[in-house]
Amino acid sequence: MKKLLLCAALAASFCINTAAQAQEPSPAYKIVSGGDWVMAKNYYLLTLIKQDKEAAKLLMADGALATLSKNRADAVRRSLAECKDALCFPVALRLSDEDIKLVSDRLTALYKPGNALGKLVSAHLLPSGTYGLYKATGAELLVKAWEQDAAAVNHTIAVYAEGKKANYPAIDSISFNVKNRGYGILMYDCTTEVIDNLTTNSLFFEPALNAALTYLEVNERRNAADYEPMATTVNKPAADRVKTIKWAAYPYTHILVPGAGPDVPGTPLSGEGMLRCRTAARKFLLGKAPFIVVSGGNVHPYKTKYNEAVEMKKYMIERLHIPANAIIIEPHARHTTTNLRNDARLAFRYGMPFSKPGLIVTDKYQNDFITTMDKRCMNELKYVPYTLGKRLSDTELEFYPLAISMQIDADEPMDP
Repeated sequence: MKKLLLCAALAASFCINTAAQAQEPSPAYKIVSGGDWVMAKNYYLLTLIKQDKEAAKLLMADGALATLSKNRADAVRRSLAECKDALCFPVALRLSDEDIKLVSDRLTALYKPGNALGKLVSAHLLPSGTYGLYKATGAELLVKAWEQDAAAVNHTIAVYAEGKKANYPAIDSISFNVKNRGYGILMYDCTTEVIDNLTTNSLFFEPALNAALTYLEVNERRNAADYEPMATTVNKPAADRVKTIKWAAYPYTHILVPGAGPDVPGTPLSGEGMLRCRTAARKFLLGKAPFIVVSGGNVHPYKTKYNEAVEMKKYMIERLHIPANAIIIEPHARHTTTNLRNDARLAFRYGMPFSKPGLIVTDKYQNDFITTMDKRCMNELKYVPYTLGKRLSDTELEFYPLAISMQIDADEPMDP
């Protein structure tokens, strides 16, 4: 009897371990962009369904989802005649709680491990890690991914059409005054654009998805797509070189330099950014790491045309004479939390070993902040994308990137 119980326990342990292993993202996995990096980075399940003909066909053949598709398209068309104010138009495009629940129920019913939805989960959702926070598999992961994407679409509509408060209004808010008379015309025209892109084969989520993407575009907020696909363009020389590195020769895989946006409009790179670059360059030239990652997006001041990472790379090459193939840009982060998260994503996808630490080089103030940043990460990201190591000085801090960083952030559409 004891032997049988032991065997059962071992079998259960094997199942648990197998599930846990299946949940780990794969460095070899390549994100499917579908030709639109804003869509893929923000709403990855919806992107995959649009790209997967078999999965789309399975969903379109479902009676309840076909009815939902028709009802949603009809409601959007009616809004052109019925809406009397600007904010009525985006409200008509949002996914309702009832819509989201209906789709969740139908996905649960339609999912089978061997069908198109099952293959989508096993071949994409699990190895991508983009929904890894849920620690789920099978139909449960599919539903969680759907509910996350639906919430993300609604959040984008709320902020960039209805003018609801962004997480960081000073840098991320809507570009328009929603109370201006002319705003109603813009919202009407956006709805017309959404309708004109609907076809008889449009899926139940496409009116809301297309609306979210349209609102981001008219707000000039397609930042998530900037410089993509980086591994084959701006970062190609360094990404290719990663494969040749003898990691035992270096104490660190890379040096991370978080950006410091200028406060003065028209200024490409702040003085603080220059100083951080100089400190990092000295460590690089001492052989501390084979790469420098410069991190920061188009952040400060509001809607600046200058990108922190790009300007830091220029400064390092032109003034500090660091080789271009030793510099990796991370041009999307808008906060210190995402400096580290996005760095982890690049390190993981480019093949840097996570068993060896990276080195953060910045100023004392930001270094102090990073040492206590875990609570902010949990509040904003729902996870901590790193484990901190030793603080070597006021300006140097060791850290270990974590693969949970592949998880999409559903309420930051410019840097999800």
